[in-house]
Parts: sequence; structure tokens; C-alpha cells
Amino acid sequence: MLDEREQRYLARAVALAEEALKAGDEPFGSVLVSGDGEVLAEDRNRIAGGDATQHPEFALARWAAQHMTPEARAQATVFTSGEHCPMCAAAHGWVGLGRIVYASSSAQLGTWLAELGVAPPLVATLPIQQVVPGLPVEGPVAGWDEKVHALHQRRHEAIR
Repeated sequence: MLDEREQRYLARAVALAEEALKAGDEPFGSVLVSGDGEVLAEDRNRIAGGDATQHPEFALARWAAQHMTPEARAQATVFTSGEHCPMCAAAHGWVGLGRIVYASSSAQLGTWLAELGVAPPLVATLPIQQVVPGLPVEGPVAGWDEKVHALHQRRHEAIR
């Protein structure tokens, strides 16, 4: 169960996902929070320019590798609108970041996209634990997952 402060971090991640959607991108957003509760960095999806690797979780993993000690990375949490894809989960694991809290799961996203008639992604969706065994994760988070669902519905209804 998330406390009030953690709910605010997740709310920010979902707000970043909405910013991405408004910018014409896929609705994903993430926030990197230190073990002391300080917001260190945040980003949103930026793949609309043609580089499918411009995910916020990957950007935050890079940022953490450049700006944080290994000990600080291990104590940090990434709050994100959607469960990390395998690429982002691997980056998270390789740099030694700690816990992940996601509003909605990859399984949920797959179901939602299928319901909208959207083809599955080119890369298999795997749970984070299959990519980085032993990593502490929490999600999906009830209530927040439906907010993310609504963003994906808006995205795909707008491009039809």
C-alpha cells in the first residue's frame, strides 16, 4: 500500500504521461525518487520523433548512472505510469536502481490495446521480475491503472 507521499509521486508520473499524450506521444511518464524522498529527475515518453528507445524509464536509468552513487541508486524508487518494458527493466537492473512502483501493468496494457484493435508491440512484454529477478516491484495500483487506461484510450481513439 502506498503512503500519501508515494501517491503524489505516482500522480506526477501519470501527469507526465498525460503531458506526453498532449505532445503527440505515447502516454508514459516516470519519476525517480531518492531513498530520502527527494524527486531527483523525471521524464516522459519521447518516441514520436522516431527513436523507439526514448522511454522515460531508460532516460532515468541513464541519469541515475551519471549522477548517483551505486548505494544511492539501490535506495531509489522509480514511480511510473506503466510497467517497464524489457529494455527499460534491463537498464534499471544494469544500473542497480531499487524499487519500481507502476500504475498499470504490461499485461493490462496488452489487454487494453487488444480491445482497441491495436497490434501487439514488436518486442515481447515481460513482467519486470522476469527481466530482473528479485527486484522489488509494486503494481498495478488500483485507481491509477484506470487513469492510465483512459490515457491509452484517448491516444488510440485520436489516431484512428
